[in-house]
Amino acid sequence: MPPERTYWFPARRYGWGWGPPASWHGWAAIAAYVALVALDFALFPPRTEALAFLACLLGATALLIAVCWLKGEPPRWRWGDDA
Repeated sequence: MPPERTYWFPARRYGWGWGPPASWHGWAAIAAYVALVALDFALFPPRTEALAFLACLLGATALLIAVCWLKGEPPRWRWGDDA
């Protein structure tokens, strides 16, 4: 019998996507995302380096979504307790 899979990000109860992290791994991923966004602000001020700032922000966000997709519960539309 395969070991039970532990998701870093559980599915939201309502709507589509993921809720708050359920493990320290998920919290570490969120902390890394926040650090990348802070670094983006420091390296590319939005007023002077708008395109570079936006490119880095989109890259960091895409990376977080990829981690959620790979390590989170499969996303689908949910209406509450319909499991």
